[in-house]
Formats: sequence, C-alpha cells, structure tokens
Amino acid sequence: MSDHDERPAEAAEEQGDPRENSGDGGNRLRKVLPQEVPPAAPTAGEAHAKPAPALPTAGEARARPEPEPERAPEPQPDAEPRLTGRQRLAQGVWPPRVTRAQLIVAVLLFGLGFGLAVQVASNSDSDSALRGARQEDLVRILDELDDRTQRLEDEKQGLEKQRDELENSSDQAEEARKQTVEKERQLGVLAGTVAAQGPGITMTIEDTKGTVEADMLLDAIQELRAAGAEAIQVNGVRVVAGTYLTDPGKGVGVDGNKINAPYRFKVIGKPQDLEPALNIPGGVVQTLEKEQATVTIERSTDILVDALRAAKRPDYARSSSR
Repeated sequence: MSDHDERPAEAAEEQGDPRENSGDGGNRLRKVLPQEVPPAAPTAGEAHAKPAPALPTAGEARARPEPEPERAPEPQPDAEPRLTGRQRLAQGVWPPRVTRAQLIVAVLLFGLGFGLAVQVASNSDSDSALRGARQEDLVRILDELDDRTQRLEDEKQGLEKQRDELENSSDQAEEARKQTVEKERQLGVLAGTVAAQGPGITMTIEDTKGTVEADMLLDAIQELRAAGAEAIQVNGVRVVAGTYLTDPGKGVGVDGNKINAPYRFKVIGKPQDLEPALNIPGGVVQTLEKEQATVTIERSTDILVDALRAAKRPDYARSSSR
C-alpha cells in the first residue's frame, strides 16, 4: 500500500469510536490540528501599496445621492463706515449713563453752587447802591457821616461841661436841679410826653396805588433816626422808641392807630442831614418811587411836633443811683 492509503487508515483508526476517545479527545485534537500560524507581517512594498477601491455595484450606484452643485458665495454686507471724533463723542455722551452716586454728587454740587450764588448776590446788593452812586451822592454821604461824628462830639463836650459845672459850682444842689430839669425836658421830647419845636423837614408820601406797606415807612423812620432826628410825628401819631408798624389791610397801623395815605412826616433835626439821608441811591425815596408812590420833602426852620404820648410807668425797671 502506498503512503496515501496508509494515512487515511491510520486516521480512521485513531478517530475510532468517538465515545471511546471522549476522554482524551481534546488532547488528540490539539495534536492532530496544526498550530495556528500568526499572520505574516506585510512587506515594505505592501505597506506602501494602497488597495484599489472597490467599484460600487449597480444598487449602490442608484442609492447614492448625486452631489449638490456648489453654491456661489453670498456677498457680504459692506463694512460699517468709520465714525468721526464728534460722532464718537456724541455717542459717548448721549444717551447719558448716570449712576446713583453720580446723581448724588451732582445734587450736592448744585446745592453748593446755589448757596454760593445767593451769598455773592446778597453781598453785592448791599454794595451795589454805593458802587453805582454818582460822585455827588458819595460826597453827600461822606458829609452826612462827618455831620454825625460832629454831632456826637458836640454831645460829648456838652456832657463834659455839665460835669465840670457840677464839680466847680458853689451851689451844687441848685446846679444839679437845673440840669435835672433840662434832662427831663430832653427825655420828654424823646419819650413823646412833651411837644417839640425846631428846624427840620416835612415829608409827604402820596400812595394812589396802595402799594406802600408798613416796612417801607419803618425804613423811613429808621433812616431819619440814623440821620439825627430828635422828634418824629406821622399823621398825628408820635413816634417813640417802642413804636411798631403793622399792615392791617388798607393803610398802615402805627402803635395800633390806623393811618391812611397820604402819609405826612414831621421831623425835627438838622435839615442838611435829614434830606440827604432819604435821597441816597437805593434809599427810602427811590424805594417808594419804585412802588409808584410820590415823595415830597420840604425843609423848614420851624417844625412843630405836638402829638403826645401818655407817660407810662415801667412795670419792672426802676431808676438806679449807680
């Protein structure tokens, strides 16, 4: 027999009955089957060679969608125009972007500026009258101040003379009585308990529009007192240190007595001081004329102030020997 005939027979014998060979079947299979051979590594030429792509079948060719045609690139919008410096500044300023802190600071600065403006305006108003005055008005005001200074100096000299007379008089009691009577007369004129007569002025205020108020008449009284008025009478009412003026409606109230226009002032004092004091720039006359009132001032060498005030005993004050 040939080798080919013997190998199948031997294989048949070795296989035999499967039940007989069940115990060592696994080992025999490993011995019969050749060992697995690992795949051979590709050569350098095969590694570089790429497999040819497989051609698609007819079904795949029908199923594959046709490629869409390339679209033309859409035109891009034009670039935004460049802004000028003014346009960028306007965009940064408007609309305003204000924070709460900036708003508070702005309010505080506004309040500070308003207060400074009011202060400057109040200071300038007091000086504006003199700054806008004419040279003649300034000279007149200086003369008035000089007259006041001279009047105070004369009063000082008179008091010193009285003191010297009391010290050098042989009959000091009689001299003291004379000075007491003279002093009482002077105080009576100031208190309005006695009539007064002497040089002075008469001022008449015509108020056809009814615009003159109590504070305007009070300014006139204060200005006359500052100019050296010794006795003042307004429409039959004596003006003293405690006089007050009110606005009861129509007219003006003086110490509770209602008086109506025209308002007539009788003033005893030096006319050369009284009239200029009323006519200073921004003074009484100009203020009344702004209210459409007419003011007339007349000088006189003999003014009679005969309105009297009842002597009132003070409730608490008493004379003192000190």
